[in-house]
Amino acid sequence: MGFTPTAGANGTKTATDFSHCPQFFFQGRAPAMDAGALKPRALCFDAFAVYHSGVTHTPLFVAEKLNRAHLSDAQDEVRTNRFFADARLPAAERAELEDYKSSGYDRGHMAPAGDMPNAQAMAQSFSLTNIVPQAPENNRGVWAKSVESVVRKYVMNKAKGDVYVLTGPVFADGRTADPKLQRVWVPSHLYKLVYDPSTGKAWAYWTENQGKARLHGVLSYQELVQRTGIEFLPTAKL
Repeated sequence: MGFTPTAGANGTKTATDFSHCPQFFFQGRAPAMDAGALKPRALCFDAFAVYHSGVTHTPLFVAEKLNRAHLSDAQDEVRTNRFFADARLPAAERAELEDYKSSGYDRGHMAPAGDMPNAQAMAQSFSLTNIVPQAPENNRGVWAKSVESVVRKYVMNKAKGDVYVLTGPVFADGRTADPKLQRVWVPSHLYKLVYDPSTGKAWAYWTENQGKARLHGVLSYQELVQRTGIEFLPTAKL
């Protein structure tokens, strides 16, 4: 599977065009959302897919399909830490390394480096299209330990097959202004949705993008849809 961009949505609330990598979505159907004003583009990577905004200069959501074999392969991979600006995007639409310099924010993965099953996928995960400005304590604390790690443990120890995971930022009041980041929008919140077709269950983790943020249980699928306006699983019966 190639490193291939596809066309973005046309601004209506319809499924986005990920025709080159439908495998990352349940029954091949991408989430439905109204993102036309955000200059969206659908991007395919080897181990994940990104719906990217040329306005926020961040992903709007990132999709993965995980299973035990995939994560077993990922356990031996060495983290590269080589972030890069994605040259497939026009210069005006992409984040640059300079944007994050001295910002005080971590470059937070949406599809985690720890999920990547081989060296090429690992390298691709450091594309800035897969990154949002994340509070350092959040990124290295509750997000890493109580969200990403917990999802991997579920897939490895409880899931019977493929699990679909969708992760993204929320900009609660439109653009979250920060004088240290002039072009890249700073999320107010982050979410990670997990759907296990073998059980028919979906749940979401939700946290403020703050250093001392904590999780307070999990959200139902319907609550996440209400908060984000995104129909993440248009063909699932939930």
